[in-house]
Amino acid sequence: MRDFTARNPRTGVHDWRGKALDPPEVGDVAARLRDGQATWEARGAISRLEVLRAFGQALRRHAEPIGAALETDTGRRRIARLEIDSVVGSIEGWARVIAADAPPAWVQGRGLPSVRHITAWKAYPLVGVISPWNFPLLLGMIDAVPALLAGCAVLMKPSEVTPRFVAPVIAALAEVPDLAAVFAVVTGDGITGQAVIDAADCVCFTGSVATGRKVAVQAAGRLIPAFLELGGKDPLIVLQGADLEAATDAALRGSVLSTGQACQSIERIYVARSIHDAFLARLVQKAEATRLNWPDIAFGEIGPIIFDRQADILATQIADARDKGARVLTGGEIETHGGGRWLRPTVLTGVTPDMLVMRDETFGPILPVVAFDTLDEAVLMANDGEYGLSGAVFAASLDEAETIGRRLLAGAISLNDAALTAIFFEAAKQGFKSSGLGPSRMGEDGYRRFLRRQALIANTAPPVPLGAFSEEGLT
Repeated sequence: MRDFTARNPRTGVHDWRGKALDPPEVGDVAARLRDGQATWEARGAISRLEVLRAFGQALRRHAEPIGAALETDTGRRRIARLEIDSVVGSIEGWARVIAADAPPAWVQGRGLPSVRHITAWKAYPLVGVISPWNFPLLLGMIDAVPALLAGCAVLMKPSEVTPRFVAPVIAALAEVPDLAAVFAVVTGDGITGQAVIDAADCVCFTGSVATGRKVAVQAAGRLIPAFLELGGKDPLIVLQGADLEAATDAALRGSVLSTGQACQSIERIYVARSIHDAFLARLVQKAEATRLNWPDIAFGEIGPIIFDRQADILATQIADARDKGARVLTGGEIETHGGGRWLRPTVLTGVTPDMLVMRDETFGPILPVVAFDTLDEAVLMANDGEYGLSGAVFAASLDEAETIGRRLLAGAISLNDAALTAIFFEAAKQGFKSSGLGPSRMGEDGYRRFLRRQALIANTAPPVPLGAFSEEGLT
């Protein structure tokens, strides 16, 4: 094991010290989980569900220390508690998926009536989950829970930026021994994460495109599937006739909730020229009324920037935009309070496609606003770039919003709202372009992706003898 530290985003102090598992230690944990997996899979989905429900109750009992740790990890309180609620609630969501799952039936062959087949599902023995720092508990469990329900063992490695919640989660897990036999949460860094990929039969990764490419290459070298949920540069299109009060509410929330530290955050806003000035004025008013949760964490809407290096990225994008002619209408400066780094909602105008803030993922509360003249122009600008995670359209009617939404090259489109995938998990979707790889982690696919399809093929007639394929008798 190696020592590593974690920074408190509110104070800037590295006040946590822990151990990063080395590859041999990861291998030992993986071997233990594999030992229990066959028994776990044989229990059946209903029995596994009851164990997961017991784990959900244990998470509730440990909600105070888990929530406190997440609060320190991320510098925010309400969303830290909502992460726990979302994980526990997701167990019942997956219960509805398996309840609706019809048992497989034998199907008679069309070309060979004497042959019939039936589908069986086999879980990947060990799933590796590598999760990010922006929602430390939720974005690990969003993969771990359905994988466990499917019958897999799971080895989860959260980000080294936000490791404090791991200890109280392990304490909750210890109260459910049947689950602890097949589920482990370990701390570590990039070396630990690489070892998890080497130990697993399937890997789930949530994070940046750059790191996701490395995960994909390593997984491909072992010929194991990699399910990747990567970055976004989500556009919002606001059409003439849209309700400006609702549109600006959604634009602000979709851009700055969680300090914009979410992959589905709105990072580009395109507004019909006829309403652009009115939209911009109202957006600036609302942005200026948004408060930092400093010095009191129980006050305000904007928390600190969790990852110190992310603050540097935001500062670079703002400086680049200014240097190339953009105007900052509100916000625009990285502030230091109590040792932590903060950015108020930053509305930009006069932005151009060559600016970093319009090309690269921002992951912060920056709102560049651009006017458009035609719908084709709006769609072209929204589809520009390497990302295709999600997007949004505001219009006078849902039908109009849907028409434009269907033209966007992204996996999930919010209509007359923004960033709905942050609160609605039932709709299956995939990342387009560089924003992801593999099946959806939402909807039925989120469960099915951890099961391999096996065909059992039965012949009800005597087997065909070799002589039936003799070369003799052909003319």
